Amino acid sequence: MAIPRAARTQRRTRIQEEKEEQILEAALDVFSLRGFRGSTIDQIAEVAGMSKPNLLYYFRTKEAMHRALIDRVLEGWLEPLREFDADGDPEAELCAYIRRKLEMARDFPRESRLFANEILQGAPHIIDMLQGPLKDLVDEKVEVIRSWMRAGKVNTCDPYHLIFSIWSTTQHYADFDVQVTAVLGEGKRSDNRFEDSARFLEDLFVRGLIVTKVSEL
Repeated sequence: MAIPRAARTQRRTRIQEEKEEQILEAALDVFSLRGFRGSTIDQIAEVAGMSKPNLLYYFRTKEAMHRALIDRVLEGWLEPLREFDADGDPEAELCAYIRRKLEMARDFPRESRLFANEILQGAPHIIDMLQGPLKDLVDEKVEVIRSWMRAGKVNTCDPYHLIFSIWSTTQHYADFDVQVTAVLGEGKRSDNRFEDSARFLEDLFVRGLIVTKVSEL
């Protein structure tokens, strides 16, 4: 994980922590809007309301700010997948995962765009993470889904593409929120939109997968 320069000092003060958060909030605004290549340290300093030399005291490079944000985003976004429990009820586990992903899309749209921009550029700053820890986690949870299949709890499917499909559909509501709002109309309140999308995706991904037990006559 990228460590801010000030974090390496022997005694990190509250002011240092606040400044780092101020910089990262500004960097998130700029990166999510312009992408990594289109962003500059001067732009981030201006949004943060501080001088460029002051900003560079905390983060030496644009890459350091970007990596710190990406690491933070991935840590938070992967937590719902880590909670997938092989001993849990498949329907409850999948519904909870879908809702957590939708909540994150709704509550953290800048983070979603930041990550999408990185992926669209070929993931130059995080390819090691995607091929390492992320792949290991997905492989682990694929085995959870396969264990449900072997137990006759869910219908046969490709677990990798199930996870990919949940990622893409839930993140759509963050990355394409303007389109969703335009098509649904301004009269559709965001809370209702969230609930409608959650119910639809649960029906799409879960109801078709769960094996329905036939009651004995």
